[in-house]
Amino acid sequence: MGAVAVGGGGYRRTVTPPRTATGSATPSARGGSRRRGARPSGTDLLAAAVGAVPGGTARPGQQQMTTAIEECVTSGEHLLVQAGTGTGKSLAYLAPALTVDGPVVVSTATLALQSQLVDHDLPRLADAVEPLLGRRPTFAVLKGRHHYLCLARLDNSTADEPEDTLFDAPAARPGGGTKWLGEAGRLGKQIERLRDWAEKTDTGDRDELDPGVDDQAWRLVSMPSRECVGAARCPFGAECFAEASRARAREADIVVTNHSLLAVDMLADRHIVPPHKLLIVDEAHELADRVSSAAQAELVPELIDRTTRRARTLLRPETADALTAAGDALAVGLAEAPAGRLTAGLPSPLREACTLLDAATRTALDAIGEVKSDDPDPVRKQQAKAALDDLSTTAQRLLEEADHDVAWVEKNDGGSRRALVVAPLSVAGTLATHLYDERTVVATSATLALGGRFDTVARALGLDAPPPAPPSPAAAAQAARTAPGRPVAEAPGRRLAGDTNPGSVVPATEGPGWRSLDVGSPFDYARQGILYVAAHLPRPSVSGLPDAAGEELLGLVEALGGRTLGLFSSRRAAQQAAELLRARTDLPVLLQGEEALPLLVRRFREERSSCLFGVMSLWQGVDVPGDACQLVVIDRLPFPRPDEPLAAARAAAVDSGGGSGFAAVSVPIAAVRLAQGVGRLIRATGDKGVVAVLDSRLETARGYGPFLRRSLPPFWYTTRPEVARGALQRLATT
Repeated sequence: MGAVAVGGGGYRRTVTPPRTATGSATPSARGGSRRRGARPSGTDLLAAAVGAVPGGTARPGQQQMTTAIEECVTSGEHLLVQAGTGTGKSLAYLAPALTVDGPVVVSTATLALQSQLVDHDLPRLADAVEPLLGRRPTFAVLKGRHHYLCLARLDNSTADEPEDTLFDAPAARPGGGTKWLGEAGRLGKQIERLRDWAEKTDTGDRDELDPGVDDQAWRLVSMPSRECVGAARCPFGAECFAEASRARAREADIVVTNHSLLAVDMLADRHIVPPHKLLIVDEAHELADRVSSAAQAELVPELIDRTTRRARTLLRPETADALTAAGDALAVGLAEAPAGRLTAGLPSPLREACTLLDAATRTALDAIGEVKSDDPDPVRKQQAKAALDDLSTTAQRLLEEADHDVAWVEKNDGGSRRALVVAPLSVAGTLATHLYDERTVVATSATLALGGRFDTVARALGLDAPPPAPPSPAAAAQAARTAPGRPVAEAPGRRLAGDTNPGSVVPATEGPGWRSLDVGSPFDYARQGILYVAAHLPRPSVSGLPDAAGEELLGLVEALGGRTLGLFSSRRAAQQAAELLRARTDLPVLLQGEEALPLLVRRFREERSSCLFGVMSLWQGVDVPGDACQLVVIDRLPFPRPDEPLAAARAAAVDSGGGSGFAAVSVPIAAVRLAQGVGRLIRATGDKGVVAVLDSRLETARGYGPFLRRSLPPFWYTTRPEVARGALQRLATT
């Protein structure tokens, strides 16, 4: 098929039909090759992939994981797999995925892992297994519709600019103020560059646009899924980039997507991701939060104003005025309400605003009616209808004040954002209903076994998990001997961080229809690293970095001479730590927020004596193997803040049922965060170093201290500062 010209109005594009899949294979070729003869097993494909890597060697944990996945695909059981750093879990699940008929979906939480799979792991795997399969496996990336250029929006982008962008309310933009002509001109130049790019791109994927454009420009040329009229009614439907990406996904062997789109797919009755028999959820400890975010909704005055302007030409003046009045009422109600969770229902001004908005949006939706194929502008009509429907649904949800929802007022420090937000109290039921039906699910991460068990994460993911069995007399005696607060005998009788047997893995847990597996890690944590808990420090009580903790930090960093990643509970604490080291040492101190994070991480990796300090986004995703990072300092245990609305509401619900909300909600959250932060230290088999926790509660808290320690890799454990500083001084000389 040759190139064709498409488009209407002011935009026409000459295009060539897109490829069906990466490493293209036609549907008939793929299906035929899968049906002929005996196929190699997942372990055969894994062996080929490992053998193709220079110096590649078989890893027992990797092989164990591949075998378990094959068994679960056959049995239909779901599988939770804890695979420590260095296991090679990507190949361990990709290899058996190629033995399954039809697409296999792999979902990740971070763009970094998605890029690793698509740019490195999958191409190498395809090269290695092609001789065994007799064909080259195909793979595709599936993203949300708004990640792709929309030709219909691009065709109307000039008309949209005055309505949707040039006259936005000041509060909708950082810094506020009226948009000036220079800014409008800059936006116009970006739109023109997008028009030029549209003529050249095969995929329309925003991530392939280099250099990129800002979010404001991209919103003008992209289409959220709810606003899309569908390919059949769109004048550009035959050449839609988003539809082409879905077509490629349907024909691929492996489809890589993200947790956010997977969550939307579950909430939308699973019509976005192609049908599949096997779903692999990597970084599974993030899934419940992503589903919760997808099920969250909010009302913002600026959004109501923007929706009203978008729909005004389709409405009678009095209907549009009613929408404006509802937005004004919401702005007043939010100005009067303090930020935080609404524990006593909606305040009267906010309830009145939601009532007005519900009535106004219903009237507007009735006036607009159905989108028809002969409408003069079906795209604009669908956009207005979808935006109004979202506002109506959210207003009704807030007015319902259901027990399964949590509502709160959200405001940022600068006052530029004010929102009324509603989210589900729990998503375990949603996951139980929508995640596991008609497919096998493999959930994997380096942090799935909290407190030495899988049941906490299993319940969060909607699985029926049995309560922990009481400890045996021998286990109880061992726990008593290593109870928190007892003196630590450094030699002999060194303790590991988790108070478990050296080198042991987490015992398997299982429930109806699922089982678990811990394949351990190839790293020898007890020889490669020390977990030092500063048990002599006072219990943290004030925000920021206490003086005693600052002095402890200073002594540790000076002993090593830099090479320190500081993970802090607040921006204030990170800033205080940076100021302290800058004032009392000559070491280069990099502080998150002073430069773009990728630049800071690169400098930290390249400057041997540097320190990098930051907050929660550094706790995972920073990968600095080697001697550039040999000390990880955590200022305090990362419990959720008391003013985090969802965590507080979930804890309160457990308390009201007679349980301990702190133990059931706050401690598991801290365990996952702490394990992720501690995991920044050992990234390769040759790495060595110290993790220093400046929060004495990890040693002294009898209730949750052992649970948190059992959630960590089995480092050599000490509470003696001279031992930690001595180890750092020895590392400084190597």
